[in-house]
Amino acid sequence: MQLNLDDIALFIRIAELGSLSAAARERNVPVSQVTRSLARLEAAAKVRLLHRSTHGLSLTDEGDTFLNYGRQLLATKDELAGELTGKLSGPSGWVRVAVSPLLAQMVLAPSLNGLYQRHPQLHIDIAADNRMVDMARDGIDIAIRTGTPNSDTLVARQIGDYSRSLYAAPSYLARCGTPQHPDALARHHLIASSVNANHNRWPLKPEPGRKSAGVFEVSGQTRTDNSAVTLSLVQQGVGIGRLMDLLARPLVACGALVPLLSAYFDSPRVPIYAVMLQERHRLPKIRACIDYWAQWLAEFEQPAMSIP
Repeated sequence: MQLNLDDIALFIRIAELGSLSAAARERNVPVSQVTRSLARLEAAAKVRLLHRSTHGLSLTDEGDTFLNYGRQLLATKDELAGELTGKLSGPSGWVRVAVSPLLAQMVLAPSLNGLYQRHPQLHIDIAADNRMVDMARDGIDIAIRTGTPNSDTLVARQIGDYSRSLYAAPSYLARCGTPQHPDALARHHLIASSVNANHNRWPLKPEPGRKSAGVFEVSGQTRTDNSAVTLSLVQQGVGIGRLMDLLARPLVACGALVPLLSAYFDSPRVPIYAVMLQERHRLPKIRACIDYWAQWLAEFEQPAMSIP
């Protein structure tokens, strides 16, 4: 079977994007060129790979099998190329990273200068979006996600973790006072989530003589569906919010935020994962990024000073 790797790569994108025209637009070529590539591949494989109808495209059973093996072939080719070039000049090429806008701003952006100094041949394409991406369809090499991934088709490596604590801006505390006990929060302006009920259940530490801890239920005088907006609201002195310590710490260091009530509220750790497609996680350029970000997050993690 004489197979052209470029035809295989194009077939994979047709399957991922769901249409010949979408694959053609992505490559900036005529649809006829994509059709000829598919015809060559089907002729070489001696099977039909796609069903084409007025309702769209679907994989045949043979096409589904070919897709899995095709991905393995391209992954092996990329891994070999990466290993060979890496031995000469280090990891190189573009790495497309999906991450929330807030993590992109507060974590990726500050880390990139160091990454480029270590691996000058790398190029990072940041796709900053809060939605859960389709990594294959969107061409994502690494997705940085919080919480535990639950897909058998992906490989996940923990690169760090984070916790959440209560914060307010100095301007807010000057105007409304500094709460000294959770009971005092009933008199304060609190910022809540409009989409995640768990973010409105602020965990309390067990009180002396009690084995179990409770939660402080927050309804909020202000609500938002976006973590970046929550951070901005707290910075602007609108109220008290529960923020990721990883993101708040630099703002505490420069005096823009003040931690609150750490003696009363718990800060459980939540893992941060780098998630990759199974066929790409061994590529040197991807390993280099993940190794660096794991080290960067470990060095960045410093205990924040807090007001009890």
